[in-house]
Amino acid sequence: MDQSLQGKIGKFTLPEIFQLIANGGKTGTLGIQNNKDIVMVYFKDGRITYGYGPRQTSHIGQLLSEKGKISAGQLEDAVAYQSKSDVTKRLGKILIEKGYVGQDDLNQAIKRQVEELIFSLLSWDNGSFKFYENQYPTNEEITVDISVENVILEGLRRTDEVNHLKETLPDFDKPLRISETTADRAREISLEPEEWNLLANIDGRKTINILIKESRQPEYKTLGRLASLKLAGLISESDKPAEPSDHLTTMVNRVSNLLEQYLANRTEKSPSSRITKETISEDHS
Repeated sequence: MDQSLQGKIGKFTLPEIFQLIANGGKTGTLGIQNNKDIVMVYFKDGRITYGYGPRQTSHIGQLLSEKGKISAGQLEDAVAYQSKSDVTKRLGKILIEKGYVGQDDLNQAIKRQVEELIFSLLSWDNGSFKFYENQYPTNEEITVDISVENVILEGLRRTDEVNHLKETLPDFDKPLRISETTADRAREISLEPEEWNLLANIDGRKTINILIKESRQPEYKTLGRLASLKLAGLISESDKPAEPSDHLTTMVNRVSNLLEQYLANRTEKSPSSRITKETISEDHS
């Protein structure tokens, strides 16, 4: 393996790393790690053929549904079938076997899914990478053919767009709320379904980062919708405390409250609040 194709992101940007692989016409897998996230991108003769990560930017069923290729009921049926313990097939193959989607439509959806994954990678400014020459971790039945140059150009356009949108929105750790309207002015609002869904999720406690995560849409799309809602005066920054960013924070707070209640109850029942060596011994006897 070429030892030059491994190292830290920062010394090399991901577009530069992709270009090295493309210019060398290399075949193999590029592994990229950022904190706990690991993404694998497959190459053949310098062109991208597949990619996957622990949190795909877009779900294959979601992409097909957005294009009107499958119904919500068909997607639900296929997912339910896939969830059976003895089924190891990919969702796309199940959709084809059930006659819900054609091969061409599936191929286009997979290509878009891989592109969205690559677009999300281009914003990574830290982490590590390693290229595995002539190695693929999985044997994919459906592969794509994507130009490195084209995907980098489109990804950087989106990055520029995201940077512009960030200037429109408040700090991403700030919660958003639905703006109040004056009593003498009725609003006549016409929104797309995804804009309604996003608006319904704004509760005055959720931050922009949380809204992006829960939208299950590409970051630039969610940011674009949030910026539009803000510029239209429909949402604004909230003055409420932000919602905890993870379940661990919520769990710690809950355990802390329970512990305080437990200690308060023990103090009320005990004739003395002093803890001595004798009382500890009695509690463990």
